[in-house]
Amino acid sequence: MPQARTEERTELERVARRLRHNIVRSTTEAGSGHPSTSLSMVEVVAVLYFGGVLRYDPQQPHQPDRDRFILSKGHGAPGLYAVLAEAGFFPVEDLMTLRKMGSPLEGHPNMRRLAGVEASTGSLGQGLSMGIGHAHAARLDESDFRTYVMTGDGEVEQGQVWEAAMHAGNHGLDNLTLIVDRNRHQQTDAVAKVQPLDPLVDKFESFNWEAREIDGHSLDEVAAAFDWARGVSGKPQAIIARTVKGKGVSLLEEAQDKWHGKPIPKEEEARALQEIGAEL
Repeated sequence: MPQARTEERTELERVARRLRHNIVRSTTEAGSGHPSTSLSMVEVVAVLYFGGVLRYDPQQPHQPDRDRFILSKGHGAPGLYAVLAEAGFFPVEDLMTLRKMGSPLEGHPNMRRLAGVEASTGSLGQGLSMGIGHAHAARLDESDFRTYVMTGDGEVEQGQVWEAAMHAGNHGLDNLTLIVDRNRHQQTDAVAKVQPLDPLVDKFESFNWEAREIDGHSLDEVAAAFDWARGVSGKPQAIIARTVKGKGVSLLEEAQDKWHGKPIPKEEEARALQEIGAEL
């Protein structure tokens, strides 16, 4: 691997550790939130924001030609806030105000309160439809901005997702990329026990999408998937990212069905941060 690429990956690894560190600290400080689903998306958003994929300017967050990222699984807000702070949209120390009265860092993202949030989400199943609106707007404006949407896999059980997928495929929205955070767990149980989704790649392809499955914790595979998506013409793209709910923290990884919507207790925080190994 060329030296420049090796250095880039090393920096992305550092970013990922800092994101995990801030997800744990902010949710434990708040005493609420969804750290496990936020931890599973870290490598994807690290590459998206710091791997040369997403076009954005935190000093001018509403530029018309910016790329859009919509976190449809809005309960993963601590992960979104961590990456927005890392990117300079607001001070990192503000993460510790998560879910506190008066803070713009609400339990679910609110685009009216916080720059960098492209859609107010939390009611699951709606984000892809919102992304389609942005993709059509880019066409109408003859703009080259791209729209990226992340859903959870439990969320993909919802009918609105497939109505949106059908529309995007039928209209050939090749400026739209969907990332499915395939951590295989939802609020009450494993996704396979609630509503099996496989074969997910085949399903998207049948809706006239290009789709591929990757290791969502491999920075190299994530980066390659985004490169692939930008090269697809005539179809929207679905990246099915295999991930682990609670990735990086053994307490959460070992009991994935028991920690949905629960922060790491104060007495376990130091151990979790040590496992992550982030620089303070």
